Amino acid sequence: MDWYQTLFEMIDMRSFSNLWFWIMLAVMWSTASHWVLGVPFDMVLRARRYGGEAEADLEDIVRINVNRLLYIAQVSGLWLLGLGFFALTSLVLLAFVYDIEFAQAVLLLGFPMSLVGMLSLSTAKLIRVEGSTGEVLRRRLMRHRLYTQIIGMVSIFVTAVWGMYQNLAVGPLAG
Repeated sequence: MDWYQTLFEMIDMRSFSNLWFWIMLAVMWSTASHWVLGVPFDMVLRARRYGGEAEADLEDIVRINVNRLLYIAQVSGLWLLGLGFFALTSLVLLAFVYDIEFAQAVLLLGFPMSLVGMLSLSTAKLIRVEGSTGEVLRRRLMRHRLYTQIIGMVSIFVTAVWGMYQNLAVGPLAG
């Protein structure tokens, strides 16, 4: 077998039949649910379990990340929103008007993550407005993680159903 053929079989543009796509999907959602507003979730659990310095560390890192997110949103939020909508609209057109499977795969990864990004911004605003600390802060972060996991579960389900449809109805054996 040719080296190039082996390489291109591993980096196949037929996303839904490629193992690397599914590994990336799992890693993406695992990472998204572990890092809550840029804070590793084990810090939330440690703060709840031990309090004291762990609680102070959690509040400090959340304050830093909330300030960072809200600063980015304030300074370049409209540009990021415009570019995000442009990218998602382009992906929708490429995916469903031009029927490009790679664009479908990227859209099924990118759209739910944009929802998580908006959720993160909303949670950051709530934390700042409330001045959340202690138990209220931990509860808010846990709720954010739960919503992220729900978005992830729905996303994985929709992606799996669409991927099975693509592989069965539109795949290489169907044509």
